[in-house]
Amino acid sequence: MADHPKAFVTGFPIRHSRSPLIHGHWLKEHGLEGSYEAIEIAPEGFADFINSLQRNGYAGGNITIPHKEMAFALCNKRDTAAEDIGAVNTLWFEDGALWGGNTDAYGFLANLDALSPGWDSRKTALVLGAGGASRAVVYALKQRGFDEIRIVNRTLERAQELADRFGPAVSAHAWRAIPELLQDATFIVNTTSLGMEGKDDLTVDLSTANREALVTDIVYVPLETPLLKAARKRRLKTVDGLGMLLHQAVPGFEHWFGVRPEVTPELRALILTDMNKSAASGQSK
Repeated sequence: MADHPKAFVTGFPIRHSRSPLIHGHWLKEHGLEGSYEAIEIAPEGFADFINSLQRNGYAGGNITIPHKEMAFALCNKRDTAAEDIGAVNTLWFEDGALWGGNTDAYGFLANLDALSPGWDSRKTALVLGAGGASRAVVYALKQRGFDEIRIVNRTLERAQELADRFGPAVSAHAWRAIPELLQDATFIVNTTSLGMEGKDDLTVDLSTANREALVTDIVYVPLETPLLKAARKRRLKTVDGLGMLLHQAVPGFEHWFGVRPEVTPELRALILTDMNKSAASGQSK
């Protein structure tokens, strides 16, 4: 291992990742010697990259799209969240073994806990989308004891696969069932990329939504997505998705650099400033 711990984030593409900004802020804040860099690796080079981590002096790193499932397969050991979600986004070494974890569910919950304490007294959730992010969200909601988790997806089969994976509290529904499902759902979350800058808008009519509903979106560019804007107009409680990005970074930093950092208003402001700069220059995430 190098004199100073080195960590990374890798994906394909990776150029707009804000992880180096987050971890760089924490390294500076804690006066630590260390580095964190973004490394773009194509899928065909990913296994070689992972197998040479220790040789190249890395303490570990973050994994993003499209490598999370491959990272899962390449680890020696995995934490419970990674096992249940089926994907790895954080790597670290422990007693010579390469460990894989998944901090997406942790980040999702920590963001809601920070911005809407007591949010999980609600027990009926409507989850929009059935992709990789949805798996982490459903896992998180099960951890918090939600009685009913309803997944809607344009392809019903994908929602059904997810429901089968997570058991009886989770059910699959067609997209057209949303108006009816909204009536008693007290927690609504978008896990699709719809509404993200550069993607199609997510158009969900919230006119039938339960008045007690809390609405959140894992998309954070733009910060107020079309779904959150529609929810605010109906005077529903909302939580934006930026905190999920910030909180999911905490466990990895602690593994690599030995200090547990905090998500502060200063960090959020730093990332918001960067998002505004990117928007002004025409870049998305």
